[in-house]
Amino acid sequence: MKKILSAFVLLLTLTINAQLKSPVEFLPAYGKQVTYYYQLESYFAYLTQNSQGIQHRPYGQTTEGRGLNTYIISTPENLKDIENIRQNHLYQAGLSDVKPSATSDKAIVWLSFNVHGNEPAAAESAMNVGFELVNPNNAATKEWLQNTIVIIDPCLNPDGYSRYGNWLRTVSGKETHPGISDREHMEPWPGGRQNHYGYDLNRDWAWQIQQETQQRMLVYNEWMPMVHVDVHEMGYNEPYFFPPPAEPMHDYITQSQKDFHTAIGEMTAKNFDAQGWSYYTREVFDLFYPSYGDTYPTFNGAVGMTYEQGGIGAGRAVQMDNGGILTLQDRITHHTSAVLTAVETAAWQKDKLVKNFRTYFKDSREHPKGKYETYIVKNSGKTEELAKLLTRNKIQYAYANESKKLSGYSYQADKDKDFTLETNDLIISVNQPKAVLTQVLFEPVQRLSDSLSYDITAWALPHAFGVESYAVKRDIQVATKKEITYKGKFEYERVYAYYVPWNGRASVKVLSLLHKNKIRVRSATKPSLYRGIKVSPGDLVILKGDNPNISQFEQTMSVMLEGKRDYEVIESGFAVTGADLGAESYPLLEAPKVLLLSGSSVSATDFGQAWFYMDEIIDYPVSIIDADKFSRIDFTEFNTIILADGYYEFSDTEKMQLDTFINNGGKVIAMGGALNIFEDRTSYSLTRYASDAGKAIEKELDDKESLDARYFTSESLLRRELSMSVSGAIVENVLDGSHPLSYGLGNSYFSMKTSSSRYQLLKGAQNVAYVPSKFKSFGFIGSSLKRKLPNTVTFAVEQKGRGSVIYMVDNPLFRGFWESGNLLFSNALFLVK
Repeated sequence: MKKILSAFVLLLTLTINAQLKSPVEFLPAYGKQVTYYYQLESYFAYLTQNSQGIQHRPYGQTTEGRGLNTYIISTPENLKDIENIRQNHLYQAGLSDVKPSATSDKAIVWLSFNVHGNEPAAAESAMNVGFELVNPNNAATKEWLQNTIVIIDPCLNPDGYSRYGNWLRTVSGKETHPGISDREHMEPWPGGRQNHYGYDLNRDWAWQIQQETQQRMLVYNEWMPMVHVDVHEMGYNEPYFFPPPAEPMHDYITQSQKDFHTAIGEMTAKNFDAQGWSYYTREVFDLFYPSYGDTYPTFNGAVGMTYEQGGIGAGRAVQMDNGGILTLQDRITHHTSAVLTAVETAAWQKDKLVKNFRTYFKDSREHPKGKYETYIVKNSGKTEELAKLLTRNKIQYAYANESKKLSGYSYQADKDKDFTLETNDLIISVNQPKAVLTQVLFEPVQRLSDSLSYDITAWALPHAFGVESYAVKRDIQVATKKEITYKGKFEYERVYAYYVPWNGRASVKVLSLLHKNKIRVRSATKPSLYRGIKVSPGDLVILKGDNPNISQFEQTMSVMLEGKRDYEVIESGFAVTGADLGAESYPLLEAPKVLLLSGSSVSATDFGQAWFYMDEIIDYPVSIIDADKFSRIDFTEFNTIILADGYYEFSDTEKMQLDTFINNGGKVIAMGGALNIFEDRTSYSLTRYASDAGKAIEKELDDKESLDARYFTSESLLRRELSMSVSGAIVENVLDGSHPLSYGLGNSYFSMKTSSSRYQLLKGAQNVAYVPSKFKSFGFIGSSLKRKLPNTVTFAVEQKGRGSVIYMVDNPLFRGFWESGNLLFSNALFLVK
């Protein structure tokens, strides 16, 4: 009876699998229209319910509440043993101490689709790839999966994908319109590329600022794939791109990883040649910046790869420059072929992949690739956020539990120095599984093989976090502990005031909370000393006498300060040295009432970074109004306006409204292109050149370069254009430490410069941060631009009437991970009058 029942179950299973529907059978409009996200989830649910070759592993939700999902695909036999296979994979590579039961080795392949929402053919092809992998009638994929585990993440950015798809369906009629003038090829602001907060999730792999990335990387680190394919689209006139990638390629990429790129290229080219499809390799898409969906996996031992199909702006169908019509189905077909070829190549090279992956981690521990073996970060308020970043990346660290004299490279001084390792300093050794990723993120200088880079070329975390740091060439031996230990609070008999040091994100969140609860706060403008408590400029003081309406002051403050363990109680306002707490050196802070402008004249990404900063980093209320509604704003409701980078087209009347707002006591924080609103306007100090002589000197330099260019070849002209560019480099700035905009930042500020925009030091304004005549820099800056950067301002404050304008030439909120920039922006928002 049991044999009959088993045979019946087997027959039923085979019958179900044999009838498995393809996406075009399950979704009537598949290949003709972008799929709703719920339909995409429904199709994968259908595959999971009707095939023994796929398992669903949800891993979280987006900001807008959509599901984030992975699907594990292999043979039914492999899936029954899947946890053992995973554990064995990690254990054999030295990434886990859990020893599993004996099992055979498998190639682990992770396929990521649609990190950019308006590249829909990626998610659409994920359904087709998933179907072909579980299709019982596909003999080839059944063979591949004997040796391969495939993990599919069909849509990394469901919010952006839905925003784009819902819009496209709204503007679509029965007929397609290949002509580029039709509205289905003119996506409105902010577009679907980014996630809810306007972040480019493909630049967030290492920093993990966004919740989609944070949740995904928890699962990624549980698997640590050997191959990672990142599926994209680009401009619709472009042929298909697949590996090998372009230069610059980071020095830490191994030969075995490059060899697999070549194997992939050869296999994919063979398939594309047979179909007559256009493609290219080794151009544009490099492997340098560590936070992409190809580079980040690469620095975690995988073969990371970008696949790009022409299609952005194509809608359902578009006429290309060559006269051909590119359809959504064409894009799906190309992606499906390329991605399945990657799986095939991984299955074919399984033994090599397994061996090379294990060798990667063994070699990285035994033979460090970089110059340094230990990184020391001095304890400060910003160290806590750095430790969180390391934890998210599974980078091991510890805290010093003793003092020790050492010598090493100083990031801030850009030279070797003696220093003292002290208790609670952060220690990161490269003697760990994530050695390569650690060195990529901490090495002071990354060699750039080609200046024509796709993204930023410097990112060293000590500069991003603005913390005194050192790199040591050896693995140091010192007593350590797992957590920072705090000294006990000073004993007190009565509460006169609470003291909160202004030293990082936690301080800002406390101030945000206090303002939201209408608790009055003061900020120090000069150093003072109170019984054991040293107060520095920017530090917060909450006086009991300023808050008479709070009946249970001590109990309320204990709740408000829960997240700031280094606060203290002050018993008396009488200073040992410096100013008493009642002096003018402790002005009351005004709670910001913030307006952020949005809309088509504003960079969606830069707007999103400001919005995310307000919503998630400091949790402070912000009103958002489209810039084209500017004339309808009731300015009495606000005292602070944030203008993110953009191309604002204010009328003269609207500019006068902004002038009146500032003169009446309002504050404007203008970033990047928003500075054009004030440039060369009467009564404002913002000009490109401080004098006619300065303008003449730069013109003379430009004229000389133009004369020299007469002898350039066509090829060298491209390089000449690079001489005035910067894709992203770290530039040293001198700080005016006495100004509130610089509080908590130390003696210098390293800015992430991503544009050639520059202004000579301003007259009639406070040049709080500027590039000195002999500045330090890291990463590529064009030679011509580098000559023109000295004595240019990066952050300045101009008082106008009773208000002020804060000029930000560089974006301190860049991608959310520039922690010293987050604090500088917090100064602008809360401390600058």
